[in-house]
Amino acid sequence: MKQNWADTLRNNLHELAESLGNLLAEAFHYLALFAIGAITAWAAVVAFLDMVAKGSASIDDILLLFIYLELGAMVGIYFKTNHMPVRFLIYVAITALTRLMISDISHHHRPDLGVIYVSGAILLLAVAILVVRYASARFPSVPSYPPRRTLRQPPQARDGLGEE
Repeated sequence: MKQNWADTLRNNLHELAESLGNLLAEAFHYLALFAIGAITAWAAVVAFLDMVAKGSASIDDILLLFIYLELGAMVGIYFKTNHMPVRFLIYVAITALTRLMISDISHHHRPDLGVIYVSGAILLLAVAILVVRYASARFPSVPSYPPRRTLRQPPQARDGLGEE
């Protein structure tokens, strides 16, 4: 049975709207990734230049650079794979808590109960990494979205809406 012109027009309109929507979403996605990456790199350079101007680098400064490095790696992985690496967020949290604990001890010169709380939080985050790694190995994710279509596929192979 041959489709009438209204159904063909409707199908073409839906395909055009889907393509345009995907283009706009991907453009925003890439723009946001480049902005986040650029801001992370800028903040790392400013922190490094502050260390150079100061003439020394404390352990706080070095750990701050590690945080920027982990954020940059996370953006790079997300850019390449379109998946948010949750483990990197946990690594950033562990590094930030370590920086907080070292800063607190070095400035106050006396450990207190806060050190135990921060150490417990770091241990809890380390266990969370183990759980996430185990879960991702045991239950690998499958994409919940259809794979992207390439422009070189003929219309029949893309969605079965071609004329027969």
